[in-house]
Amino acid sequence: VDPEVRGVVLTGAGRGFCAGLDLRGYGTAPHTEHLGRTQAGFAVQRHIASLIPALRSLPQPVIAAVNGPAAGGGFALVLGSDIRLAARSAKFNAAFIRIGLSACDIGTSWLLPRLVGAARAQELMLTGRVFDADEAYRIGLVVDLLDDDALLDAAIAKAHEIMRNSPFGVALTKEGMWGALEIPALQNAIDMENRQQIMASATADHREALAAFAERRPPRYTNS
Repeated sequence: VDPEVRGVVLTGAGRGFCAGLDLRGYGTAPHTEHLGRTQAGFAVQRHIASLIPALRSLPQPVIAAVNGPAAGGGFALVLGSDIRLAARSAKFNAAFIRIGLSACDIGTSWLLPRLVGAARAQELMLTGRVFDADEAYRIGLVVDLLDDDALLDAAIAKAHEIMRNSPFGVALTKEGMWGALEIPALQNAIDMENRQQIMASATADHREALAAFAERRPPRYTNS
């Protein structure tokens, strides 16, 4: 991971965000030449699904700027991002179930209920229906709804807003927020937060933030 990169904006090239897998062929995964058909297919599935944990493990925040359709695997990419903005042209669906597969794919069964609640997630996944940007905003899937020509600028502006904070503080916050979704009890979350705060308080960037606040100037972070 390039430490000079402070944030990632994920958007589609062209008229759509991502329509998911090419139904004419799912491609291959490395080192599967010697495997049987089922085993090779499973390797491809795992290879594709590994993208979502990879997004989550990045220390930088990932902002999805959803332009046009986000279906199937593209929908999962939206769910796996840290912040989601949508153009008014955006459309979403858990498309896997529409082609005879389970809607539970590439992390969707874990991510969607945590973003919109279990009841709404069940309905969206069991039907596989397409829903628009207005509904995505209404159910809390996306945090902002924008005109298409303003979407990318808004996503970049959001990234710059996050960059006003220290890189270590941002990375810890992202890690802690995702981790808290898996922590079973309040005290476990507090224990994690306590460790994060002690680590962050020992950094030069924390001292710089305090000095900048006292001197009424923007902080100059060095990720140290």
